[in-house]
Amino acid sequence: MPAYLIVNIEIKDAEKIKKYLTSTPEILNKYSGRFLVRGGQIWVAEGNWNPKRVVVVEFDSFEKAKEFYDSEQYEPLKKLRQSSANTNMIIVNGITNEMSNKLNKK
Repeated sequence: MPAYLIVNIEIKDAEKIKKYLTSTPEILNKYSGRFLVRGGQIWVAEGNWNPKRVVVVEFDSFEKAKEFYDSEQYEPLKKLRQSSANTNMIIVNGITNEMSNKLNKK
């Protein structure tokens, strides 16, 4: 079942975070991570959420997403991100195609 890492990030130090932005894709790839959203235009349809930069990464599984987040390779980049940006991040299970088909038939 796919899983998604969903991030709202507000960059505080654009120069410092450049290494993070260029180095993270290679590590994501090792853990089956694929960017679905990486920045871009935001329109708030409802509520008072005011995201700054949204990132969505799809992984093959919840376990792969957690392995990425906890990996030795990501640890120095995680610290770099944490020192140069404010971040809210979650990992959430997606649904399988079979589950999606059942839900869409209702």
